[in-house]
Amino acid sequence: MKVYDEKHIKNIVLLGSVKSGKTTLAETMVFEAGLIKRRGSVEDKNTISDYHEIEHDRGNSVYATSLHTEWRDYKINIVDTPGLDDFVGEIAAALRVADTCVMLINAQYGVEVGTELNWNSVEKFSKPVIFAVNKVDHPKADYDLAVESLRERFGDAAVRMQYPVNQGEGFDCIIDLLKMTMYKFPAEGGKPEKLPIPDSEKEKADQLHNELVEKAAENDEELMELYFEKGSLDEDELRKGLKIGMLNRDVFPIFCMSAKQNMGSGRMMGFIDNVAPSANEMLPEKITDGDELVCDPAGPPVVFVFKTLVEPYLGKITFFKVCSGEVVENTELTNYQTGDSERFNQLFIMDGKERRQVAKLVAGDIGATLKLKNTATNHTLHGKGKKVALVPIEFPEPRIRSVVVAKDKKNDEKLTEALRDMQAEDQTLRAEFSPELKQLILWGQGDLHLQVAKWRLEKVYGIEVEFAEPRIPYRETIQKAATTVYRHKKQSGGSGQFAEVHMRIDPYVEGAPDPEDLSVRGKEEIDLPWGGKLVFYNCIVGGAIDLRYLPSILKGVMEKMEEGPITGSYVRDVRVMVFDGKMHTVDSNDISFKIAGAQAFKDAFRQADPLILEPIYEMEILVPEDLMGDVMSDLQARRSVITGMDAQGRYQVIKAATPLAEQYKYTTALKSITQGRASFKRSFKEYSPVPYDVQQELSAKQED
Repeated sequence: MKVYDEKHIKNIVLLGSVKSGKTTLAETMVFEAGLIKRRGSVEDKNTISDYHEIEHDRGNSVYATSLHTEWRDYKINIVDTPGLDDFVGEIAAALRVADTCVMLINAQYGVEVGTELNWNSVEKFSKPVIFAVNKVDHPKADYDLAVESLRERFGDAAVRMQYPVNQGEGFDCIIDLLKMTMYKFPAEGGKPEKLPIPDSEKEKADQLHNELVEKAAENDEELMELYFEKGSLDEDELRKGLKIGMLNRDVFPIFCMSAKQNMGSGRMMGFIDNVAPSANEMLPEKITDGDELVCDPAGPPVVFVFKTLVEPYLGKITFFKVCSGEVVENTELTNYQTGDSERFNQLFIMDGKERRQVAKLVAGDIGATLKLKNTATNHTLHGKGKKVALVPIEFPEPRIRSVVVAKDKKNDEKLTEALRDMQAEDQTLRAEFSPELKQLILWGQGDLHLQVAKWRLEKVYGIEVEFAEPRIPYRETIQKAATTVYRHKKQSGGSGQFAEVHMRIDPYVEGAPDPEDLSVRGKEEIDLPWGGKLVFYNCIVGGAIDLRYLPSILKGVMEKMEEGPITGSYVRDVRVMVFDGKMHTVDSNDISFKIAGAQAFKDAFRQADPLILEPIYEMEILVPEDLMGDVMSDLQARRSVITGMDAQGRYQVIKAATPLAEQYKYTTALKSITQGRASFKRSFKEYSPVPYDVQQELSAKQED
């Protein structure tokens, strides 16, 4: 296979809402270049990128898939991404290594919620963007409305490169505003005929061409002077201005096409070749120590791992981008994170599940290798000359959770191992055993994300599992002071057990003075692992209890705080004062005072007006304006407090503080309410008191 230099490698990521045609476009781009003889289709389940069984079952992308095409002496590496927000981790990884984003827009709908969500991801990486308005052959296509929605959302930076002459079922002509030519496609698509712009379109084309020229000129002073001097710019000058604008993210070119009919993809590929930036034209990679790494094939070898995949018959596949230098077969690099040496025995270009072996990959290129021992996603590998750690991908935090249980207890260990492997592949999937809840919790981005995880556990790993609603990590605290005396006495022949503890507890408040009515002899302030504080006072006078027993009393209190008296949840924000007691010269010991301390705390806690706190999350729901009322009604039914609303293009962002207890399967409910046109994200906000009726219900459950 031909080796391309850094100037002739273009890395693009295909983004877009579900059903916008990303996989079809990827297939068409490879077919158009002649690398495959027959185009597959999503419907026939034979495309290059959607090759996993789960993708065939669902009919849409679940994984980001790497493939490539070659077009007029350029190599275009393509990463086809899922359109659903549940798989945002796949999008984040692809964006990290792409140099240009191609965002597909469905000509029927224009900017959708999926577009907005993808844009939020793109913004974090500040990558150049091309908009491709796809499906202009659909009977309900409306290219002008789609462009209007783009310009309304992204301003005049969104600039038309083309427009369709006859959109809809008869679509076969595009007017290109850069080349000022009409492309007429044969009925089967493919190579178009180049024709003069018809008189009926001349005025519109001239006007839009002038807008394009002005947009290109304003990105460079030299071009602006040429524009004022000549009144126009030639094609090469336009390309220069557009590239500068794309790099500065002041220009977002808009193309139009029908990927399914193979009409328009070749022209966009030519633009990617000639205008979209190569890796060596992008800003240098950031290093964790604050330095930068330039994309230079003559530099030290550095590769960044952006994806790990475990295939049943191949084993672990490691996907990487060469960020500096070059890598040849049998290259040995050092993993910065582990310190281990790794040998790249084979190098591949991955086209879906197909491997194309190559002898060398240079700076800017994307490739894969097999069987690296201790290398994972986000790791940097470097040559022996210089240690380098590139800034890792920041994957989004999970949004929903579920309990996962193996139906056959004999599979518990196998389940743990499978979840560990799945987390290595998917950085947005998180499994953890909660000692507090005593449950194995699986966290994900949405219900579909967890459904796919369940499918893999059962179909790939052969483990039958059940998903269930997790318990809520409540907290318990108190609202007033209480005093108690507890005597522990046990006699069973020989030495017995004896301890008496006099204890007072009251609520912890930041900055509150020490108790003035007691003689404070010692104070220990403890930051609790689950949040909040415990302040433990020694207020004993006259040696009623030996000081050596105080740690045992504290240990008893701490054990009881790990399983609160009301719901069995963690206790927080309490002050404990041990001010008196009794001991026995023979029968008193550490275990006696530990038991007495625990029981005294429990008794006092129940008298101190206990309060149950619940976790509250700040939620942001992106929703079409016409569905705001339905979404807000549902939120209020979930005990949410609406905290704000903001406009985002044609959409609204509703902000609400919502109890975790009301969020189970929220993604399913939101999709049902909005027909899949909304999405949300959330972050922990605070612990807040539950309503009185909820506390009574929770207390009754614990007593049962």
